[in-house]
Amino acid sequence: MSSRLNPEDQQRVEEYLQAPQHQVERRPFRPWLLLIVVVFVVVGLGLLSRLLSYLTL
Repeated sequence: MSSRLNPEDQQRVEEYLQAPQHQVERRPFRPWLLLIVVVFVVVGLGLLSRLLSYLTL
């Protein structure tokens, strides 16, 4: 992919991205864990809403 920046600006961007504070190691993304968390949150909120409706009616 070609850059639309001029060479000087591109060089500054490269230097910025090579700085130590921008070289953070991240854990790999795990979509199944995200799906499980979302399902538990939705089920938990659904159960909480049923409990609250039972207590108020």
